[in-house]
Amino acid sequence: MFERPNSGDNAILVSMIFRNHADQPPLDEFAELATSAGAKLIASITGTRITPDPKYFIGRGKLAEIEAVIADNEVDVVLFNHNLSPAQERNLERILSCRVLDRTGVILDIFAQRARSFDGKLQVELAQLKHLSTRLIRGWTHLERQKGGIGLRGPGETQLETDRRLISVRINAINKRLVKVTQQRELSRKARNRAQLPLISLVGYTNAGKSTLFNNLTEASVFAADQLFATLDTTLRRITLPNKSAIILADTVGFIQKLPHNLIAAFHATLDETRQADLLLHIVDANDTERQLRIEQVNEVLAEIGAAEVPQIIIYNKIDCLDNCAARYERDANGKINKIWLSAVTGAGIDLLKQALIEHQNTVICQVRVPVNAGDVRARLYAEALVLDEKYADNGDSLIEVQISADLLNQIIKVK
Repeated sequence: MFERPNSGDNAILVSMIFRNHADQPPLDEFAELATSAGAKLIASITGTRITPDPKYFIGRGKLAEIEAVIADNEVDVVLFNHNLSPAQERNLERILSCRVLDRTGVILDIFAQRARSFDGKLQVELAQLKHLSTRLIRGWTHLERQKGGIGLRGPGETQLETDRRLISVRINAINKRLVKVTQQRELSRKARNRAQLPLISLVGYTNAGKSTLFNNLTEASVFAADQLFATLDTTLRRITLPNKSAIILADTVGFIQKLPHNLIAAFHATLDETRQADLLLHIVDANDTERQLRIEQVNEVLAEIGAAEVPQIIIYNKIDCLDNCAARYERDANGKINKIWLSAVTGAGIDLLKQALIEHQNTVICQVRVPVNAGDVRARLYAEALVLDEKYADNGDSLIEVQISADLLNQIIKVK
């Protein structure tokens, strides 16, 4: 049902500016989306209106302009940098005689190509089905009821009703599977909590460099590319910091302006890793002239998924693309590191980030007295803490000076 057509991907981009609408996605970003989806850009058409046309979204003059471009070129699809109603999409396809996709359709197409994990594919299919269910009538305008005749007499449903029922059945089946995925994630989360491993989640605007930073920190090989939505499936890795404490790092899907609500709802299970995180590393492209706007847009999505209250450190990535910008960190009024400037490609500033992660764990420097018969405690301190010094008391007890998180220290003492 969702295989991509073989009719070609030569595309025209259409982006309108409406005087009564604010926060409209820019055309250059939509062009990147279209390219990421595999489109070959033939032309871009822009215009200005007060409000969208209820029938065609654009005016008659702009519609004629698109028809002229289609007549002079081999155009397979017209991509709108806006969300179209099912009726507008149907009307435009009838007039233009080619495929028409809105912004949500383009993003869904990218997600369909990039999903690799089992639950990722389920979540994409769920979003596709919800999007398709409002557009079914487009494919059945030539039919009213199922054909009659011997062996073909239906139960009285229209073809549209039959398709909606089948889609509803499939949506219910996917939701049941995703419930099991959520339960499995919850078991993993409880295991991490028992081990007292903090969860640090990378979030940010798409193509900000999250996966490159993730690979640098974890020595993993997660796919990273200079394109929108290069990462779709959440990846978790355990890493050990310089003080020998361990954390779980999560690489998540990037956000984007006007992220479709169907996707946010469908990726509920994946976004749980963001909601349940102990700390968010908010990755920002330092070379982006609109980086402050991108920060606000990501924070809007975080608020929408219930992660607004999770502590954040802003990571200004790609300083290698800036002139005379050195790796550094900044502290807030409470003395906590809240901003770090680094380069995930060159590695500059990675040590500052690791230091910030250590500080976030509420580490303490203390001296622990370990009795002679408590060799297991001494072994754990050397294995899981940063040992700064060790001396011996007159009775043979070890006096070990360590840097360790307060929680881990309490855990070791309680175990003993």
